[in-house]
Amino acid sequence: MSARIHSLHSTRDASGLSAETLIASGQRVVDIERAAIDALLARVDGHFVAACRLMFACSGRVICSGMGKSGHIARKIAATLASTGTPSFYVHPGEASHGDLGMITDADVVIAVSNSGETDELLTILPALRRQGNPLIAMTGRPDSTLARLADVHLEVSVPAEACPLGLAPTSSTTAALVMGDALAVALLESRGFTSEDFARSHPAGSLGRRLLLHIGDVMHTGTQVPRVPDTASLSDAVVEMSRKRLGMTAVVDADDRLLGVFTDGDLRRAMDDPRFDLRGTPVTGVMSRHPKAITAEKLAVEAARLMEEHKISALVVVDADQRVVGALNIHDLLRARVV
Repeated sequence: MSARIHSLHSTRDASGLSAETLIASGQRVVDIERAAIDALLARVDGHFVAACRLMFACSGRVICSGMGKSGHIARKIAATLASTGTPSFYVHPGEASHGDLGMITDADVVIAVSNSGETDELLTILPALRRQGNPLIAMTGRPDSTLARLADVHLEVSVPAEACPLGLAPTSSTTAALVMGDALAVALLESRGFTSEDFARSHPAGSLGRRLLLHIGDVMHTGTQVPRVPDTASLSDAVVEMSRKRLGMTAVVDADDRLLGVFTDGDLRRAMDDPRFDLRGTPVTGVMSRHPKAITAEKLAVEAARLMEEHKISALVVVDADQRVVGALNIHDLLRARVV
């Protein structure tokens, strides 16, 4: 056993820390925070429904705000809402009093997160929000707090105990608020019929975005980059074209540029095994694959990857509705686009 692995299993290491004590502490935190989440189940009730309806009917954005650790949770709630179909962003309540209130329009709904419900920075901006007519959803741990009483909807996220043994560091309370925010976001996602394609549109740089948004036309070779030879070409002509364009194949087309077949590296190797092999005298139509797999430019790039994998091929010709060749791509193009 390596020294590092041994230290992970040791009762104590050079620091004097007890493994049993550390494990017990960590498990206690998990138990306390799990109890805090369990307590939320009964609070997903009529108040939760009212909050969802306010947000669903919002013609503007959902503005999330909070100070300190609650501010971090508010930022996460805003980010989750925005990525799941509910336009949202975070506004710092302290900055709001110094000009950032201008970011909030009368069409917006405001979610204010504060465990105590008495955060000065939030209470300071409430009169301005009320005058503007913004519906207010408060998320607090105290139903009798000022913020809870002034809100249109109050979501209680109180916890039996903080996981911090001093009862000071926000731990269980921030977890509860985060889970309640996730519950709101997912309930709205489902109510809107939000799909994976919708999610991809707000995550174009992610792997899901690439898989659901990138089309064949975005990655294929076009114009003179597409390997193609006429049906009158010899095997030698096809080899030259295939080598020049470096896609591992060439399309074979008729006089109207319609796809007749495909000649690949594999077809060349099989032709060379034939004792009658004649590089210059053999017509390409005699050795090409006559029923090649092809795809259209509007299809998703991930469909090309699936087709290549299913048929054990590494390149595809791209055709239009009349089977005219408009492009080509191979597995390396999909790898560069990070589709596979």
